[in-house]
Amino acid sequence: MSDLLERLRARGWRLTSQRRVVAEVLEGDHVHLTADEVHTRATARLPEISRATVYNTLGELVALGEVLELDAVGRAKRYDPNAHRAHQHLVCSGCGTVRDVHPRGDALAALPATERHGFTLAAAEITYRGLCPNCRPRQGA
Repeated sequence: MSDLLERLRARGWRLTSQRRVVAEVLEGDHVHLTADEVHTRATARLPEISRATVYNTLGELVALGEVLELDAVGRAKRYDPNAHRAHQHLVCSGCGTVRDVHPRGDALAALPATERHGFTLAAAEITYRGLCPNCRPRQGA
């Protein structure tokens, strides 16, 4: 059983077969699927699930704070079930692959007081960008 399913059951969220399938599709580490990818995988398990149901379920999971919605600039939004463990993201500028990363140190403390403009910081979202091994030009090619 996925961590997401356990969290949803603990909240008393009604797990219809459609909602359960969407949660199961989001199971695993480094899962950052688009809504269309979730729909494709969900229909493989439950052929009658509609695209609207997938989108609505993802919206509910985001509103509950159980799934993060990642706005990948210039690309489709992605959904991350790792909503309760502190992490940042590493994004390939070529293919859009997203990986969770756990840098050392406190991202909030990294912003000097002189750059805070009077804000009281509550959270930091850092996205590292580069090219994955599949997109990076091969040496000597």
